[in-house]
Amino acid sequence: MPKFAANLSMMYQEVDFLSRFEAAAKDGFKGVEFLFPYEHTAAEIRNQLDAHGLQQVMFNAPPGNWAAGERGIASLPGREDEFKRSFDLALQYAKVLGNRHIHVMAGLIDPEQDRERHRAVYLRNLAYAALVASREGLTILIEPINNRDMPGYFLNYQHQAQEICEELDIGHLQVQFDIYHCQIMEGDITAKLKRDMLRSHAGIGHIQIAGVPNRHEPSDGELNYPYLFKLLDQLGYEGWLGCEYRPRAGTSEGLGWLRPYL
Repeated sequence: MPKFAANLSMMYQEVDFLSRFEAAAKDGFKGVEFLFPYEHTAAEIRNQLDAHGLQQVMFNAPPGNWAAGERGIASLPGREDEFKRSFDLALQYAKVLGNRHIHVMAGLIDPEQDRERHRAVYLRNLAYAALVASREGLTILIEPINNRDMPGYFLNYQHQAQEICEELDIGHLQVQFDIYHCQIMEGDITAKLKRDMLRSHAGIGHIQIAGVPNRHEPSDGELNYPYLFKLLDQLGYEGWLGCEYRPRAGTSEGLGWLRPYL
């Protein structure tokens, strides 16, 4: 039976961020995730988790200047010291919130920039983060993101992410498989889940879901999610499914798809 985590950055925007924990718990969620926690103290968020019996599943390390359009700094030459400081901040939050996964965003690259140079920086930063995370029992996630929603993002395809994990071969580094992004970029979801879930090395550490093409509820669009949920059970996936979608209308009103799984 799949376990679903509400993504509080996208869902429950009818209320302020700290009120979303209660709203998610009332709707039956047992886990939550979000993009970034850093506008609130770790203690404030921990209080909400405890008050409503929720498990923190994952969040992202600081992405650079998000408001200015940055989408991660892990692959950006010259930002290595900043990356280390920002990852240390993410670790401090994870120690309080209790999540075992932290997503590290790669960043954007222009076509004329040296991709191999960016890749070398990316691998060095991931190796550093995975080593530090391993000391705390945490795992780093990297996520291919589609180039329609995020033009210029460094990492776009599942095989690219798996190859990076295998090349580093250091443990505590896995792929975050976002079904929405994968469907847009390459499709063939069933084959890729089977291929990557059964890898003896690295594999899939976290999965996210949304309807395609509009990123609404999983019941909306071209994908057969009930089939995929059964497939994940058959493949032995025991992790969380992060509901990273934008509700079509009210969040609670759109949860009819979830009720059979509660």
